[in-house]
Amino acid sequence: MHTVSTISELRDAVRAWRSAGLNIALVPTMGNLHAGHLTLVSEAQKKADRVVVSIFVNPTQFGIGEDFESYPRTEHEDREKLNAAGVDMLFIPPISEVYASDAKTVVSVTGVSEAYCGAFRPGHFDGVATVVCKLFNMVQPDVALFGLKDFQQLTVIRSMVRDLNIPVEIISVETVREAGGLAMSSRNGYLSAEEKIVAAKLYQSLCTARDAVLARQQPYPEIEHQALLFLREFGFQPDYFSLCRVSDLKKAGAEDRELVLLAAARLGKTRLIDNVCFFK
Repeated sequence: MHTVSTISELRDAVRAWRSAGLNIALVPTMGNLHAGHLTLVSEAQKKADRVVVSIFVNPTQFGIGEDFESYPRTEHEDREKLNAAGVDMLFIPPISEVYASDAKTVVSVTGVSEAYCGAFRPGHFDGVATVVCKLFNMVQPDVALFGLKDFQQLTVIRSMVRDLNIPVEIISVETVREAGGLAMSSRNGYLSAEEKIVAAKLYQSLCTARDAVLARQQPYPEIEHQALLFLREFGFQPDYFSLCRVSDLKKAGAEDRELVLLAAARLGKTRLIDNVCFFK
């Protein structure tokens, strides 16, 4: 595995691959890699001749008081995992390589970024969209892979790619879960052993709500309300629990068929997000 830290080194390698007629996949990450990330890598290898993984803890998507400084950085272990997985290139730039000291441009995707996590983490999705757009410009991949766990993020990125005519195919990959159902996340390490057992109740609440929607015996607001009560009973502090249309994340109506349940809740000091997509 070739490791680079500058855009010029990255582009030199990509240019050589392009000259050889090879296509390229990008897997953007913030490091502290787990089985979910490695599943993205595996899927990327099926879609492209060469796979680039980026590790960059992006400061612009963290708000005041969030965990940018304490976010787990495990570069040595990440390198070993990626090398064992057969990744072709690791791009691990410093902040100064990604952002000019006087950078003035921000990418903002309106309409799908303001609610849900966007409401509880102001500016978060502007930071996500900006850094992903920059990575697309740096790597110029044919395809890029993202996990479905961050469903609102995926929707923001798909909208940005469409609206800005960025020539990259966005591929979503199913959420990888631990044995109890907890969605794998780099922040799960913040959970105590006891909290980790309770944390699986978030996915349980989503599955229960999905089944209630499919049973068509309760109004949607009542299903959401019962889910919130369930989570609070187990010690969560929910930010939201919402039934939405997949297409635009607006609140679902009775006539909508392609649905997603979005949830975010704090357990102790850890903020967890998860979702379940389904057809009615």
